[in-house]
Amino acid sequence: MVGLPYDCLSNPLGAVRLTFEKAVASGSDPAAFDGKDWGASDLFHDFLFDNGGLSQVPMLNPSTFKWVQPNTLVRFRGMIQDMLGNEFYVGAYKDGDTWRTNKFTDTSQFPIAPSSDMRIWERRLLYCVPVPGQNSWAEISPEAVKNPYANSLSPQREKRQREDDATMTDVDMQDSCHELQASPSAKKMREDDMDFQLLNSLKTATEETSSNASFVVDSERKSFPCLVKIYDFPETDLKLNDVFEFVGIFTFDPDLTVEKDDSDELAHSFGEDVLNHMPPSKVPRLHCLVNRKLAISDFLSVCPTFELKSNAVKELREALLGHLTAVLGNDRVTAQYMLLHLLSRVHARVDTIAVGKLSLNLTCLNKESTSVFGSRLRLAIEDLLPFTHYLPLTIEHLNTVSLSPKKDYNTNRLVSGVLQLAEGSHLTMDETELQAGTLNSTGVENARVLKSLMESQKVEYDFKYYKMEMAADVQLLILSEGKSNLLPADLVLPFRPSSADSPSAVDAETLKTWRWYLATMQSLPHSIESDMQKVVEDDLVAARQADRSLGSQDLSRWLTMGRLISTSFGETCLTMEHWQMVKELERLRRERLEGSM
Repeated sequence: MVGLPYDCLSNPLGAVRLTFEKAVASGSDPAAFDGKDWGASDLFHDFLFDNGGLSQVPMLNPSTFKWVQPNTLVRFRGMIQDMLGNEFYVGAYKDGDTWRTNKFTDTSQFPIAPSSDMRIWERRLLYCVPVPGQNSWAEISPEAVKNPYANSLSPQREKRQREDDATMTDVDMQDSCHELQASPSAKKMREDDMDFQLLNSLKTATEETSSNASFVVDSERKSFPCLVKIYDFPETDLKLNDVFEFVGIFTFDPDLTVEKDDSDELAHSFGEDVLNHMPPSKVPRLHCLVNRKLAISDFLSVCPTFELKSNAVKELREALLGHLTAVLGNDRVTAQYMLLHLLSRVHARVDTIAVGKLSLNLTCLNKESTSVFGSRLRLAIEDLLPFTHYLPLTIEHLNTVSLSPKKDYNTNRLVSGVLQLAEGSHLTMDETELQAGTLNSTGVENARVLKSLMESQKVEYDFKYYKMEMAADVQLLILSEGKSNLLPADLVLPFRPSSADSPSAVDAETLKTWRWYLATMQSLPHSIESDMQKVVEDDLVAARQADRSLGSQDLSRWLTMGRLISTSFGETCLTMEHWQMVKELERLRRERLEGSM
């Protein structure tokens, strides 16, 4: 059987240029390729998804960086932290009588004469970072990332191969593919000095970016950002704070800025790096061929094989509820509210109302009890959700921390803030250490931003000359001694533990199943049948007549709780049983509130 004539994994640029040459040879005008694909993206899409190639593509992260070769195919998962606008570059040019392309590259393969016939194209620049607050279990483990080049050519031969790939024929490409797959005498991927040079460049970049607030670098995990260059993709499909997986050509050349050919001056002027403080020698580039938006389920390592059946879901629900009850000192009422809180998400927006949010304020906690139950709860949430954050609310912290992202016009960068979070993130705020004091202007602004996030699930971005609200979807949990005056939660619940015993350890497989349960139940659709709608309406009217203090927010919260209780059982329609559970939970909560006054 004859293999593919393209080496998509280790020599993607060869495949790109060969498809370009074929398109031009068939009579296509290079001018028509601006913003359009001539077949290269379709080729890689088939390789990745139709032929199972995606599993062979290494994930770009600190553990793989030491052996991933420049100009090879990689994956990068991250959040869009900043959108840097468009970059002009020489997309196609004539080398004598031959048309060549610079698409998916940082530099021209051959010198471009000023008199050359050329086509100027555009590409979008996205500054992407590892998802803020991503827990270690949600990352692809180093053991799961195999080196596909373990039996490949030596770096020197690979370099010569890339230099000659423009003239490579289909037979040459096929032979290269066979050699890559069947070489019996594998050599080291890199010489030690090459390893040292690249890793030292990355270390320098991480140190520099860590000291600059505009870079979100998790120094504990030694992760790094990536500049992603986007081609032929609608702008509306990429938004700030979206989490994507990008598959493309990796470039990271420490010598790129040094080895500059004067004959390429025109090309460099059009393709100039908009970030002088973030040159290619410091931050890797990824020229995107294929991308996909990621959901919470994409970060689950293994999904259970059983079907979504009522009995199985009920068993999972009860097991997870039992674990939360143990974590919360045998307080089952709080555990039930916590389960609903962990299942909540913004599923619609009506005017200024974020429908589906369910923030929770646990009261009757002090420093001592928070050090026990607060710590346990924090660890339990980290084990269950992929993106979690902890924010201590003290006067000193509020007066100094930067919560809102701000535009820095000196560097033309968006300086990230603590609240620039990915959709589906969880944020625990500890108010138990808040002492009397005075908030300065920064503290007052931070308090206002937090209140806005609690009320409308929006974060205000500061662009100096104007401010813009950006929609968010963050689960918010507040730990406090009394009802928080700073953060108005949807639910205020006094915490009533009856035991300080440590919960039993949970094995890894059980945690995987619970993660799957939360992600799957959270994504279920929901509706209310006409007969139940009449029951709900009558109950809401009766409740309003019995207690005139009830407002539209209380009624909306009950509907949200009804939805969440239904989905927690794997049901997509509200039933009478689930509606009665809502009313009973709220009755128990009111009793606690009255008892704590």
